[in-house]
Amino acid sequence: MTFDEGYIKFDIDWTPGPAPDVAAALDLDRWRQPLFDAGLIGEYADLGIGYGNISKRCGAAGQFLISGTQTGHLTATDERHYALVTNVDIDANSVRCSGPVKASSEAMTHAAIYALDERIAAVVHVHSKPLWEKYLGVLPTTAGEVPYGTPDMARELARLFAASDFGDTGVAVMAGHEEGLISFGPTLEAAARRMLSLARPEGSAPA
Repeated sequence: MTFDEGYIKFDIDWTPGPAPDVAAALDLDRWRQPLFDAGLIGEYADLGIGYGNISKRCGAAGQFLISGTQTGHLTATDERHYALVTNVDIDANSVRCSGPVKASSEAMTHAAIYALDERIAAVVHVHSKPLWEKYLGVLPTTAGEVPYGTPDMARELARLFAASDFGDTGVAVMAGHEEGLISFGPTLEAAARRMLSLARPEGSAPA
């Protein structure tokens, strides 16, 4: 594996402040928990670098609440661990956010998915080598030369949405981001369950 994870690749304008939305953060943690338990969100212990993130639409139009950078190792999260993304400019490679932490290094990718369809309400990004290898080229798959967290990945997801059944499956494999998969849904539950169903076909999620 060529390791290139956890690093913010865009210009980030972060305004430190209080938790933007406590209720939304708790909802995110509720669905993050089974993903964490399944090992889809976590930490590369030998490197001390976290992976995986989750978000939902929140605030004004175009805004969303997302897990903070390097929070993957946490067994549970609360309002202190999420940032509100208030503006993303893909062409300028910039993200503006506020809250107790900086937004995840995948914030631009999440923003690109929200821009695809206003009915998309939540996005989940995970890591799993077994799932990545199993579904590479089987599920909609991004081009192998496109790295994570970049304007190119944002544009690639738009291409995939238009040229494949990504809009129907709600799940894609990121060929140029080893171990990376991403899902979306009309609700946070739907986005999380789509990913959990790959890892746990029998179903495992909060009641």
